[in-house]
Amino acid sequence: MLPTETVGIALGALRVHKLRTLLTMLGVVIGVAAVVTMVALGTGAQRSVAARIARLGTTVFQVNPRRVRLAGIESADPARLSLRDVASIRAMAPHAVGVAYQQDRQLPVVWRDQNASVRVTGVNVGYLAVRGFHLAAGRMFTDREDLARRDVAVLGAAVPPLLGAHDAGAMLGERIRVAGRTFTVVGVLANRGIADASQEDELILIPFETGRQEVFGRERIQDIWVRASSEEAIPQAMSEVRRALRRSQRLLPGKEDTFRMRNPSDYLVALNASTEVFGTLLAGVAAVSLLVGGIGIMNIMLVSVTERTREIGVRKALGARRRDILLQFLTEAMTLCILGGAIGVGGGVLASGGLRRGLGWATAVDPASVAMALGVAVTIGLVFGVWPARRAASLDPIEALRFD
Repeated sequence: MLPTETVGIALGALRVHKLRTLLTMLGVVIGVAAVVTMVALGTGAQRSVAARIARLGTTVFQVNPRRVRLAGIESADPARLSLRDVASIRAMAPHAVGVAYQQDRQLPVVWRDQNASVRVTGVNVGYLAVRGFHLAAGRMFTDREDLARRDVAVLGAAVPPLLGAHDAGAMLGERIRVAGRTFTVVGVLANRGIADASQEDELILIPFETGRQEVFGRERIQDIWVRASSEEAIPQAMSEVRRALRRSQRLLPGKEDTFRMRNPSDYLVALNASTEVFGTLLAGVAAVSLLVGGIGIMNIMLVSVTERTREIGVRKALGARRRDILLQFLTEAMTLCILGGAIGVGGGVLASGGLRRGLGWATAVDPASVAMALGVAVTIGLVFGVWPARRAASLDPIEALRFD
């Protein structure tokens, strides 16, 4: 018997029992759709984290003061960072290509008849380059304006909407009042484009000297940001910064640091690792449903062998060989899985798109995951179809013809 004839008989048997065929495929459809959707969620989350790391800056780390212990008791106030520490870093850290520093406080801001509470941050001119901010409109204030303590301000991307202005350019040249002091808006920052980073956009930048002398009235620096020359140079840069700060603060050997250094991307890397584990877990749960679908196919095929025992006996009596019967039932099982897998892939793609549009979740359908899901579906059809097919092929034709 020709293989094409055997395949035709198998497909004809599936068409005869349409409802049973559809119900059998349903397990594979759900399993494949679940795998594609779950993997799309995991892949989308990982890509989102990677984008956040790239936007945040993989060569930037933060230095801020820490509480020190005296006689085993932690002090109430953290230690202080000063401009002398900044000068020491610039002099002793050759792998640090940029240094930014800031003071900030949450203050009331008024524009026309609108007001809001915004984080006002006094920074040096190099702050934008070090932190990776970009301007959407206007300009950054200059070193001369900083030294002259001019009342100029650069607004974060989220500030104009807070004050009732939906066009960033409309704020340029406008006067706003910060804690009762009038500032002229000279620039507006572009959106950082980082999810859950509203604090990065809801801020107002003013010259550091203006903030230190006129607004905040304090000398201490709250944060120092350092940009290393490359990702590979971060450990060396952090070591140089630590040595520079210990020297500027006159810390004796063995004495605890009065500061701490943190690489913000470390948090996102940890988040990425958690996302990978979560994605793997979701894919595993979805794979279980696919396995259940395979077991369902095996069960139905075994029932089919029992129902068609006399048919198998007639075919073998008419000259069908063992391999022909084996091919017939394997073809039926493989067809169920391939069709179910194809429908499941389509359902998974539609589900991931619906989650992205409807709920705003980060999803990304990876072609590799689609190929994997289809490959698993075909494998399941082969594995779970072998036993019923072997059982059918091994039937004795005489006994099969006597079967009632």
